[in-house]
Amino acid sequence: MNIRGVIFDKDGTLFDFQSTWGIWTAQVLERIAGSDEELLRQFAQALGYDVPTRRVQPGSVIVAGTPMEIAAVIHDHIPGMAQSQICGWLNEEAETAPQVLVTDLHRLTADLRRIDLGLCVMTNDAEGPARAHLASVQALDLFDLVIGSDSGFGAKPQAAPLLALADKMGIPAAACVMVGDSTHDLRAGRAAGMRTVAVLTGLAEAAELTPLADAVLPDVSHLPAWISAQNR
Repeated sequence: MNIRGVIFDKDGTLFDFQSTWGIWTAQVLERIAGSDEELLRQFAQALGYDVPTRRVQPGSVIVAGTPMEIAAVIHDHIPGMAQSQICGWLNEEAETAPQVLVTDLHRLTADLRRIDLGLCVMTNDAEGPARAHLASVQALDLFDLVIGSDSGFGAKPQAAPLLALADKMGIPAAACVMVGDSTHDLRAGRAAGMRTVAVLTGLAEAAELTPLADAVLPDVSHLPAWISAQNR
């Protein structure tokens, strides 16, 4: 069956992960811990973050976790604040996170539209920040639908949000491809009965992604050529 729809992850796929969330995490930790270096160390260790290099570490909850999951980790260290309150604050902070694109999304989506593909974004980030991030680079209108972990369809690695997007596009799941940088993305795609493509612009290495992927690409700019080859 030819590929007719593409569902993209956002962070580490459309946007460079460390350039965005490495810097954002430093800002968030500084706001929470203030001048308390021991508290900063505790938060960084719990979140899987290296303060000196300002880099998120592989396996960190920040990589594929939902805002509520990240809030749960923070809540363990500041129980006086409700987890839902922390989550709301994180989402507000996330809307202004600096965004560094992996490639020119206008060119990428134009190439994909030329081969008549539906295009969506499904992220474990919240929908509000996700839409704000895409709007900040004038890319929100390039996609048919954008949903997050709080949009009512669940979160990756569940299949449900991907199946919801396929249904809304009117495209069978088997005719869709899930594109992402983490095992969460690929497991969700496999569970939904979609083809899966891994990109190496996140934190996961090729060896970790290859068993779950139909293809491993350096970045999303290589996707149009791959899909064209599959659809011949």
